[in-house]
Amino acid sequence: MSESEIVGTPAGDARITWHPADTARAVLALGHGAGGGIETRDLRALAGALPAKGVTVALVEQPWRVAGKKVAPAPKTLDAAWTALWPALCSPGLPVVAGGRSAGARVACRTGKELGAHAVLALAFPLHPPGKPEKSRAGELTGAGLPTLVVQGGRDPFGRPEEFPAGTELVEVPSGDHGFAVPKRAETGPEQAGLHMNLLTEGVRGWLAGRGLSG
Repeated sequence: MSESEIVGTPAGDARITWHPADTARAVLALGHGAGGGIETRDLRALAGALPAKGVTVALVEQPWRVAGKKVAPAPKTLDAAWTALWPALCSPGLPVVAGGRSAGARVACRTGKELGAHAVLALAFPLHPPGKPEKSRAGELTGAGLPTLVVQGGRDPFGRPEEFPAGTELVEVPSGDHGFAVPKRAETGPEQAGLHMNLLTEGVRGWLAGRGLSG
C-alpha cells in the first residue's frame, strides 16, 4: 500500500509517494518528466514490480506539479528542490538510487554524486531535443560519476539507443517512444505492451540485483 509524504523545499512543497518493500534492501527514488507526473507507465510499472523484490520505490512529485502548474521551472530550481527533499528519501536508512524519467533523469545525473546516491537510473534520457542531435546532453549523463543505467525506447526522438556514448549501460525497449509506448504498426503488435514493461522492470531489477540492492 502506498503512502504519501509532503516535504518542504525552497521551490514549494514536494510530494513523495512511497511504495514500500516488506524487507527492503534499497530505495529507488524516481522523479517525473517535464511533461507529466508520476502516473507514467514506466514509473507505475517499477512501483508495482520492485517492492516484491526488496526495493522500496519513492515516486517524487516536484513542487511545480504539486502546485498544479503546467510548465516546469528551470533546471537549477528542479535540482534545488530534489536536493532539499533528499534527506527524506534517505530516512529509511537504506542505500538510495537516484533516478527519474526524462527531465527527472537529468536531475538525478546532475545531483546524484554530490548527494551520496549509490547509482543513477535514467529512464528515457533526453539525449538531445528532437531533430537536434547537435545539442547533445551527453555530458550530463557521462558526468554523473556513478554507475548509471539508461532505459531507452528504440524509437525515442530524444535519443535512440544507438546514439548514446560508447560504454553506456543501456536496456532498450524495442519500438518504444519517449513514453515507452509501442505503435500498433510495430512488428510485435500492441498486445505486447505489457511485455515491454516487463522488459523494463526486469532490466532494472537485474541491474539493481547485480549491485546487491534487489532480490
